Amino acid sequence: MPGMPESPNPQRRSEASRQAILGSALQLCAEVGYGRLTVEAIAAHAAVSKKTIYRWWPSKGAVVLEALDDTMTAVADHPNTGDLTADLCTQLSGVIELLTPPSRSAAVGLIAEALHDDALAQELRERIVRPRIANFEQRMRQAQADGELAADADLDVALDLIYGPIFHRLVLHLGMPDAAQLRSLVEHALRGISSPPATH
Repeated sequence: MPGMPESPNPQRRSEASRQAILGSALQLCAEVGYGRLTVEAIAAHAAVSKKTIYRWWPSKGAVVLEALDDTMTAVADHPNTGDLTADLCTQLSGVIELLTPPSRSAAVGLIAEALHDDALAQELRERIVRPRIANFEQRMRQAQADGELAADADLDVALDLIYGPIFHRLVLHLGMPDAAQLRSLVEHALRGISSPPATH
């Protein structure tokens, strides 16, 4: 006697819908830009109802934030090959990829939205920014332990020196650095936080 068909798994169905919604949000951002993105468009693209989206997220910003969080884990991770300069260039290249082109970047749209949405700004800071700063500091502490970086290097200053120029260029529409410029930026930043040579 043939077995009874399995009942649908609500959890599996919910996760499939979640992934469809998050993927749709990022794809639509890339196509039309964050400013023109709507919950209605995300729902239609993901083949779910608006009610489903609002059951899980309070706004389109919250949807994009979660989608971006998932993406950044893979795209903007910190490698450790034993070459700190090369590893930082690799990681920064991933960050730049997330920010360009600015008009179609989910990350840029989210940052802009957070400027006038305090709740979203806090969520962006706590969920995306602070964990990535912690990852950066972990990689830098490992570099210190391995002798790649001065033991007394100020990691807060390092963060500003390495990432500040990227967001300066972004905000002022100066264009992102190419590979050679990026390496020069990293090299100068690392020299800036290294201990001066001992004098005799």
